[in-house]
Amino acid sequence: MGILERLISAASQGVEARSQQVPLADLEARLGQRDHDRPFQEALTRPGMSLICEYKRKSPSAGEIAPGVQLPDQVKSYEAGGAAALSVLTDETHFDGRLEDLAAARAACSLPILRKDFVVDQYQLYEAATGGADAVLLIVAVLDDERLREYQLKAAELDLDCLVEVHSEEELERAVESGAEVIGINNRNLDTGVVDIQTTYDLITDVPTGTTVVSESGISNREELVELERVGVDAALIGESLMRSEDPEETVRLLAGMGDSTTEHFLP
Repeated sequence: MGILERLISAASQGVEARSQQVPLADLEARLGQRDHDRPFQEALTRPGMSLICEYKRKSPSAGEIAPGVQLPDQVKSYEAGGAAALSVLTDETHFDGRLEDLAAARAACSLPILRKDFVVDQYQLYEAATGGADAVLLIVAVLDDERLREYQLKAAELDLDCLVEVHSEEELERAVESGAEVIGINNRNLDTGVVDIQTTYDLITDVPTGTTVVSESGISNREELVELERVGVDAALIGESLMRSEDPEETVRLLAGMGDSTTEHFLP
C-alpha cells in the first residue's frame, strides 16, 4: 500500500469511528450555532502574495516537527506577522491533528481557517463547518469526479470555501472541469513525498484566468515567493519552515516582504 493509500484508508476509518460517536444529525443541528464567517478565498485575493500559514505537529515524512510549540501562541504569531489565513492539520493518525484544533485556532486569532485533512466523506464537511473552519481541502487524487463536484456544492451550502488540490496536468484538468474557484498546486508528490517547486511553474499556465492559485509545499524564502507572484500565483501555503522557526512572527514578516526592499508586488 502506497503512502496516499494509507492516508486515505486512515481517513476513512476515522470518519467511520467519529460518525458512530457523533451522528450526522447532531452536526446538522449545530450549524445554527456557527459564528460569523471569515471569507477564505477573499483573503487570498488581496493585492500581493498572500500567505497561508500552517500549524502541524508532525508529518509522515518529517516525523515530529516542533515539540512544545503551542497552537494558540503559534497562530497569534502568524497573525501578527501578516498571515492572510491559517491552515490547520486535523488528521490524527499521521499528523497528530485533532478537530479541536480548529476551535482553538479560531479563539486565538481572527484569520480565516482552512481545515487541512483527507476529505473522503461529506461528514467531514459538516465537521469542518461546525468545528470552526472557513474552508476545506479537497484533494483531486483522493476523489472521483462525481464526489469532487458534489463536495464543492455541499461545501458552498455550508458556507465553506474549497481549496482544490492538484499535482498533475490530468488532475488540474479535472479540477477546472469541476468548477473549482481556488486551485492549490501541491509541489509535493503525495505518493513519493518528493517536493519540486517547478510543479507550480509547469501547471499554472493551464489555470484559467480568474482562478485563485495557491502554491503548496517546499517554499521557504522570500525570493521564491517573489518569483511565484511574478508568474501569477496569488497565495502560498507554508508550514514546516514556520513551525521550526524560533521566531515565527518575524519569519512570516520577512516572507511577506514587510519592511525590506522586496515589498513591491508584481501586479498587472
